[in-house]
Amino acid sequence: MPVTFGSRLRASLDAYGPLCVGIDPHAALLDSWGLPQDADGVRTFGLRVVEAAAGQAGVVKPQVSFFERFGSRGYAALEDVLAAARDAGLLIIADAKRGDLDTTMAAYGDAWFGTGSPLEADALTLTPFLGPDSLGDVLGRAIAAGKGAFVLGATSNPDGEIVQRARTVDSRSADGDSVARRIAREIAAVDPVAREGSTLGSIGLVIGATIERGRFGLDDEVLAGIPILAPGFGAQGAEPEELTARFGALSGNVLASESRSILSAGPSEISDRIRQRAAQYREVQGV
Repeated sequence: MPVTFGSRLRASLDAYGPLCVGIDPHAALLDSWGLPQDADGVRTFGLRVVEAAAGQAGVVKPQVSFFERFGSRGYAALEDVLAAARDAGLLIIADAKRGDLDTTMAAYGDAWFGTGSPLEADALTLTPFLGPDSLGDVLGRAIAAGKGAFVLGATSNPDGEIVQRARTVDSRSADGDSVARRIAREIAAVDPVAREGSTLGSIGLVIGATIERGRFGLDDEVLAGIPILAPGFGAQGAEPEELTARFGALSGNVLASESRSILSAGPSEISDRIRQRAAQYREVQGV
């Protein structure tokens, strides 16, 4: 059996702290970095972020859409960035938010989890809103391959509450469960490590750092053993010193995702910005 993603993530959190560096080559950022609006621009941008993050943070999260907009050349650029991140020893979360029915998801699994695939990543973001069961095969495939996933649960965009806090009515859910809580229960059931609750599983949940997770039914009990990817730190308003206050006993299982707050430093200052932000998180957690 391969080493689990949860084990590798635990080692990364212990060594580097919770900072996850987003690789989001927005058009405005390409301009501010003096890079062209094309595949060469996003390749150079991504490679520079990888170089700056290596040895200072444990995890990077490329946003696939910013590469995808340049078609096949954009995907080739993404493949180069992924390869560089693997060579640098960084864990990679491909932020693609895939979600479909089982046979389609199996193909996504081959693309993102397959050993030697040009798009091979350590974990993939997924959307469960075609029903949590639609993810069963790809989550099982991830675990078997020593890979991971982060399933959207309670996102920081206000419109998400309409769906994520809605109450489920089917017989498999506890009376009054929110959709977000149901998703958390389902992904924990898929991952035997998370079911034990004593160590970190490989299938995680996306929970916005700026939301009140109790409103979504996401208490400590249901999240035990589940890694958490928490966007919303940095430019969206949450600060490193709030990590423990927002996640309490679970804060040691959280990846604090920052993109614009780091990338806006520009190519000459990004390494220093990553070093500073990583140190702030480690100080909060006493790492």
